[in-house]
Amino acid sequence: MKKLSGLYAITNETLMPEAHFIRLAEAAISSGISVLQYRDKSTNIQKRQRQASALKKLCDQHAVIFIINDDINLAQQVDADGVHIGKHDVDLNVARKQLGDNKIIGISCYNQLSLAKNAVANGADYIAFGRFFDSSIKPTAAQANIQLISEYKKKFNTPLCCIGGITHQNYSPLVQAGTDMYAVISDIFCEPTSAAISSACRLFT
Repeated sequence: MKKLSGLYAITNETLMPEAHFIRLAEAAISSGISVLQYRDKSTNIQKRQRQASALKKLCDQHAVIFIINDDINLAQQVDADGVHIGKHDVDLNVARKQLGDNKIIGISCYNQLSLAKNAVANGADYIAFGRFFDSSIKPTAAQANIQLISEYKKKFNTPLCCIGGITHQNYSPLVQAGTDMYAVISDIFCEPTSAAISSACRLFT
């Protein structure tokens, strides 16, 4: 399995129509990403299980880490590699007890070093800061600055992921500042064709 580094793609049900969802996700999975997060906020349980199961198989085939957004039960059902949780989701310690020590747990820390400190102390496998740039997905998310990356890396070794408005044109300063991963949604999936998604991923990798 790949390490927690590099391009971290996040699915989006609006940009990825259900009829073509798996095909579009596969284009990213097979084009050099290191991590795929399945993020679906719908209440359609059957769809979520079906899509997550299919993504898990594809990620295994391409040695891509598969993460479920904030749904521990779904992560267990499909044997995902881990979950990503935020401040309004389940507590990290509860997630760890349910998933076990061998699963990855990522924590959103927004723009707060104190949250990152607590997450690392409680055994998070990676933490995420952001948004760093204007984001069409979460336009009101807390603004983080690049200096936060270097401040974090001076104190902690736990892998860091940056998120929020990241494109192939603006991600380099984040890497230079020390981030391990850069999470991308719109810049990968904005054009819903396999060729466009593969091309977008390769601009990063």
